[in-house]
Formats: sequence, C-alpha cells, structure tokens
Amino acid sequence: MRSDYLFTSESVSEGHPDKVADQISDAVVDLFLSRDPVARVACETMVTTQRIVLAGEVRCDQDSFPTLDEIEKAARDTVKRIGYEQHGFHWQTADFACHLHGQSAEIAMGVDESGNKDEGAGDQGIMFGFACDETPDLMPATLYYSHRILEKLAEDRHARVVDFLEPDAKSQVTLKFENGVPTGATALVVSTQHTKALSNDAGQKRLRDYVMTVFEEVLPQGWMPADQNHIYVNPTGLFEIGGPDGDAGLTGRKIIVDTYGGAAPHGGGAFSGKDPTKVDRSAAYISRYLAKNVVAAGLAKRCTIQLSYAIGIAEPLSLYVDTHGTGSVDEARIEAVLPKLVRLTPKGIRTHLGMNKPIYQPTAAYGHFGRKAEGDRFTWERTDLAEALKAELG
Repeated sequence: MRSDYLFTSESVSEGHPDKVADQISDAVVDLFLSRDPVARVACETMVTTQRIVLAGEVRCDQDSFPTLDEIEKAARDTVKRIGYEQHGFHWQTADFACHLHGQSAEIAMGVDESGNKDEGAGDQGIMFGFACDETPDLMPATLYYSHRILEKLAEDRHARVVDFLEPDAKSQVTLKFENGVPTGATALVVSTQHTKALSNDAGQKRLRDYVMTVFEEVLPQGWMPADQNHIYVNPTGLFEIGGPDGDAGLTGRKIIVDTYGGAAPHGGGAFSGKDPTKVDRSAAYISRYLAKNVVAAGLAKRCTIQLSYAIGIAEPLSLYVDTHGTGSVDEARIEAVLPKLVRLTPKGIRTHLGMNKPIYQPTAAYGHFGRKAEGDRFTWERTDLAEALKAELG
C-alpha cells in the first residue's frame, strides 16, 4: 500500500436526478414491505422533465397489494419531501406512469423456500463490503466529508437558513494522505442548483461565501486547501436548471456514491428498488457489517470482504477477506470464523439484520453505509459482533 498520496471521492444530493429515482424506488419497496414483509420488489424509476416512470417486477399478498393510487402517492410524496416544486419538475403536476408487473414464476421457483429447499439467492453475483479507521463511522474520509457537505446544504435548505438553494447538488473532496492518514484537503468542489436571484456576479459571490462557511464547518480544523484557487463552487457558472428537468435520472446509477467512494471494489449491482431477497442488496449490507466489525474489533485498520452467490442457491459460493496488510490475524482465520457468527444465506442475512421491514428510503441518499444504527434502521452499521470476533481471534 502507498503511504503518501491524494485520493478523491464525490457525492450527490437527495435532489440529484439519479437519487430522486433511487428514493422513489425505495419508497415503493417500503410501501410493499409495509403491507407484506415477504413481498418481492424490483422497482426501477426514470425521472425527466415533468415525468415519473416506474417499471419492474413485484409480488405481494393479494389482500395487501397496494393500489395504483397508493404507489403514485408514494412517488409524489418522495418528490415533495425532496423539495421539487419547479416548472420543469413538480411533485404535484408531473406526469406519472406505472409499469410494474408480476415477478417471473421461474425466478420465484428458484428463490422460494419449499420442502427441504432453503430460500435461494435472487440472482448470481459478487458483493463487497469495506471498512477502514479513517473516520469514527469507519468509512473512507473522502466520501464521508463529501456526504456531510451535501447533507449540510440540504439541512440549511429545508430549514430555510438560506433561501437561494434548490435540491440538485454535487460535491467532491480530494484529501492528502501522509503515512496512510488523511491530513487535509487539497481540492474541494461543490456544484449546487440555485434560484434565479443568484444569477449574477453578486449572487455567485454570495453563494461561494455561503459554501465556504459549509466547508469550514464540516471539515476538521486546518483541513481547508492552502490554495483558494483549488476551491471550486459552481465552476461552470450558473446552475438554475437542475434535477430531472436538467438531466434524466435512473435508479442505480450512483453505486459508487452509495458505497465507498471508489476506495473499495464494487460488485456492480445497485441496491435501491430491491427487496432484501436480492443479494445485490442484502449481501452487500452484510459484507459491510462484517468488515466494519472486523475493524471495530481491532483486528485490522482496513478490511474488504467479498461474497458470491448463484441464483437459487442458498449458501454463498465464496467468502474472501483482505485486510490490506493492516491485520493482526491471518485472513484465513477470519474467513473461518465469520460464517460461524452469521449464517450467510439470504434468509440468514435478512433475519440477522432484521431486513424485512420498510426501512429503505432513508438509505437512498447520502450513502447506504457510514450511517447511525437507530432501532430497525441501518442495522448493518452495528458493531455488535466485535466482542465475539475478539474472543475468537484476538
């Protein structure tokens, strides 16, 4: 591993068109799971100028199946909560179309429990989890601060602390690492949609001054770039037209933002819009949970975990642990212990993390990982395996 380097991650706000799509898809997942905890949902969303389109496959108890009006309301309420009331995209007046249909009987046959057959994985694939000691939440620092910057902008917008921000925004943070430890930012970028009132030189200065205060508040003291020319606020100039009116959004296009900001591998599968029988989601969550507990137990400073599955097969085909030369125990020992602590079948994962609940819409902006475990939500962020790991391996 290199010890001295620059690394960059980006984030996007809840109003970014792809995140709008993710949040709508997860609102649909939550709606179905609120009616039937074993509902199956694979919901894709497309948003563009004054248009919301759903497609995908669902299965639900017929007595509890949501109506079309209820599905539409879940989508519109999501857009309203984000804050879109613009001529080009408005929660109340955008056209809505729903093309959800029944789940394939062939997929159901492979996934469902029957007789002595355990529930199988909903698809083949590889999933990765990662944790490191760069932040208290055991996340890569570049992504952690990228998320926090945009969360602060959204908080101020919703609270009307400022009156010139619109929902769409992106951030990017470049940090300098010395001896493998982040020591400060060398470049910062924020592009944020704004009202027409800021579409002049004075307005752009006002916006930059505000964003600078956000940088100062979010970043640790002394971390601001030494060269102010490496701080970029709306570097293209005006940003009035944004959100789905400026760029179409699709579910699942921000998978690096959703996970580790490029600091770890990604298996390629998106999370949002999928119920927890889909191992793209559940196995990625359990991989994060296991990696985080390895680091929390003090067994490594960095940990990457890979799981792989075949459609219709319950047990994972492989489990791989890499502590990147930072571990205090051999990775093979960790690989041997983890399946003893958590059954890594789709059903075992969902049971351990309590995932058959309507808990998913909050995951769909500002990252699925590095969040606070609260009650039923973000259970994969708990570190309740750390003591058991230390007892087995410490």
